[in-house]
Amino acid sequence: MNTKKNQQIIDGIITGDRLILKAFYKKNLPYIRRYILKQGGCIQDVEDVFQDSLVVIYQKLRNGSLQIDTSIHSFFIGVCKNKWRVQLKRQYKVCNNDQLVVQKPDHKQSVIDTLTEKDQTVLYHKHLDNLSEKNRTILQLFFEGKSMREIAKINGYTEGYTRKKKFEIKEGLLRMIQQDPAYDELAVV
Repeated sequence: MNTKKNQQIIDGIITGDRLILKAFYKKNLPYIRRYILKQGGCIQDVEDVFQDSLVVIYQKLRNGSLQIDTSIHSFFIGVCKNKWRVQLKRQYKVCNNDQLVVQKPDHKQSVIDTLTEKDQTVLYHKHLDNLSEKNRTILQLFFEGKSMREIAKINGYTEGYTRKKKFEIKEGLLRMIQQDPAYDELAVV
């Protein structure tokens, strides 16, 4: 890809140019959809990973913390794959060759691990309770498996705004947890 075209796409993402964003979706969404569905994901996963990745790239480009020296499409696909792998690692063990192996629960979990998990849960709920009622509702509906469309309808938002809001809420919650002094103690274990 020529660098001029690449820069036009990057500029379009930063400025929110609808034509460029539409073309970007059209070019990249089919590949991301195939990849995630092949890896056991669903359409909701595709939408979430795609949107979250685009928001991350947008934010980093906007604040100048990201310089892309390769094709924006290749870079974006890499970000999506990494986000999907991180999401999978929460539920599955991912092998290097991209095959999924269901991770069996360890029934020999130590007492220390069990206590640490309980402490982590308490820490999570402590900060979750500090969110506004509206933000807690969005996360709760998301964790219940509701689609972005359903969450948007329930809250009276657009689907795009709901995706962005969910991402911002998750990022804010993570920051609050990481800034808690108890986080460092639990992360070391």
